[in-house]
Amino acid sequence: MVMAPGSRLPAPEVPDLVLLDAVELSWLIRRREITCVEVMETYLRHIDRLNPAVNAIVSRADEAGLIEQARQRDEELDRGDPTGWMHGFPIAVKDLSHANGFPTTMGSPIFADQVATTDDLHVRRMREAGAIVVGKTNVPEFGLGSHTFNPVFDTTLNAYDTTRSAGGSSGGAGAALALRMLPVADGSDFMGSLRNPAAWGNLVSLRPGFGRIPSEGFLSEPAVVGPMGRTVRDIAMLLSTMAGPDERAPLSIEQDPELFTGNLEHDFGGARIGWIGDFDGYLATEPGLLDLCTASFGAFAEIGCEVEPVSRRLPVEQAWETFLLWRAWTVGRKNAELHADPATRELLKPELIFEIEGYRRLTVDDIARALTGRDEWYAAVAGLFEDYDFLLAPSAQVFPFDAGQRWPQQIGDRSMDTYHRWMETVAPWTLSGLPIVNLPVGFSESGLPMGIQLIGRNHAEWPLLQLAHAYEQATDWTHRVLPPMLR
Repeated sequence: MVMAPGSRLPAPEVPDLVLLDAVELSWLIRRREITCVEVMETYLRHIDRLNPAVNAIVSRADEAGLIEQARQRDEELDRGDPTGWMHGFPIAVKDLSHANGFPTTMGSPIFADQVATTDDLHVRRMREAGAIVVGKTNVPEFGLGSHTFNPVFDTTLNAYDTTRSAGGSSGGAGAALALRMLPVADGSDFMGSLRNPAAWGNLVSLRPGFGRIPSEGFLSEPAVVGPMGRTVRDIAMLLSTMAGPDERAPLSIEQDPELFTGNLEHDFGGARIGWIGDFDGYLATEPGLLDLCTASFGAFAEIGCEVEPVSRRLPVEQAWETFLLWRAWTVGRKNAELHADPATRELLKPELIFEIEGYRRLTVDDIARALTGRDEWYAAVAGLFEDYDFLLAPSAQVFPFDAGQRWPQQIGDRSMDTYHRWMETVAPWTLSGLPIVNLPVGFSESGLPMGIQLIGRNHAEWPLLQLAHAYEQATDWTHRVLPPMLR
């Protein structure tokens, strides 16, 4: 049962084990200082206590079966046969992805009884690295909208203020990570779905570039899978598990993912970072949000970087129109059959109907404009890297909003004309296909978290993670400011 928004549990006795970073947990398991059974039992008790307050983890597996799997992991260690760095880790898979034996509801009553019979590639790779799937993480219906609520599992609430949204679509993963109910988590990102929940959960996440984590097909679609965690080292390790070429993915990058297990230390003295901000007032932002983002410049300066505003004019209005075409084309195409059947159409959320109707209006010329518009935007952004090594932009335009609200209708005196216009800050960078890390930048006066997008060059996830690590060493927001339920 979900607790009422704003309800507070008594301060729990938080187990030291769940406060460990994922890399530390892995090290202790491999050294046999803790058993996989002990890890599973501790995490399950912690989930049982805190999950009702935020409703992050859904479709929980049978406890006895999970303990038995953990016992098998211990037996593998006894034989000297560890399976990988995630050996014995409890994980919960985002409810847009398939995990064999678990429901993939996508938050829709249409698919409430759908049970996966296979693993998606990144899920299979996590299992092969030793992870044990304990359940799924909650999502908005069909993953649409950066606020996690649906008619199957209800609303996921923010770990720092349970009257507020946890973001989305990886909102369940974000809330679970913030409350230490999982060591690491998978997510996916079309329009900020890895970045927004991480920003609103005081977490780190990586939206990898196209091809880094394989997906089938010859078209680089805007949606990608990526890692979420509490430290840059943790998400780098999870990336090393999820990444790597696959024969079924012709655009996958032919690079050894072991790269991401290397030394993150690097000297960034003299690195130049371009600050995008709100595109010179083009984006509406909640008061105080940009101030928090620009306050991060001091930490970048501390590690030797120079941050300066980008003066070059970018065609951001055209990028938004191009993004809308891609959004309708990809989301609408995949779900058009549900709209064609009157029995399922009446079960669709308005946001999905908006995308499907947009798809049905598309012409061949519109699709051509989507392709050329994306090329033109990439060329404009690539030009910035002639002057800068990295770029910075806000991860959201508002702080976490009232969880009872569907989406922000207005920011200041500016009305939002679509259900996702309030997240426009992430759209141009999705369109670019460049790798992006969300980094925490602190909290509003009312204690609500915010984050910033650190954007790297094409296929340059590793230097991006190295700079993110250096920033993390200078700030350490995730460890410094725990959610109230953990204090």
